[in-house]
Amino acid sequence: MFNNAGIVDPNKHRIIDNEKADFERVLSVNVTGVFLGMKHAAQAMIPSRSGSIISTASISSYVGGAASHAYCCAKHAVVGLTKNAAVELGQFGIRVNCLSPYALATPLATKFVGADDEGLESIMSSLANLKGVTLKTDDVANAALYFASDDSRYVSGHNLLIDGGFSIVNPSFHMFQYPQS
Repeated sequence: MFNNAGIVDPNKHRIIDNEKADFERVLSVNVTGVFLGMKHAAQAMIPSRSGSIISTASISSYVGGAASHAYCCAKHAVVGLTKNAAVELGQFGIRVNCLSPYALATPLATKFVGADDEGLESIMSSLANLKGVTLKTDDVANAALYFASDDSRYVSGHNLLIDGGFSIVNPSFHMFQYPQS
């Protein structure tokens, strides 16, 4: 089962400008929705003592400042739910994992950033660590297929970062920057 639904709140960078109702709406969909998806998938999978539950988290669950407060909080919660459910459901042979993609051109991301697909890809490529490659929806789909397949039969409780190395770089350090890179 693939939990792949989510919403964002209005793009307000300062916590003091955020509204409680917006925060709660994002958590309701992005956390409670994932929880309910996991719950009902587990109910269906426990009798067969096998299965794979996959949820979409975000690179925002790993690095600060990559999204709004509500979205970041929600995606951290998805990682926590994934780990907790993996511990509980492992006894039934059920694997539980999540994917944390870097920003890619989806309607959700383009609306949040206020750019079209090409503009978003240009922005994200300029910030990316891995140059010459742009994250596409197929990359995330292939990661989900890996978690759904027997190729990952001994992988559970994992948060797979699909970020081209973005999360390993502190952009304030330019130690390894080549003059013409």
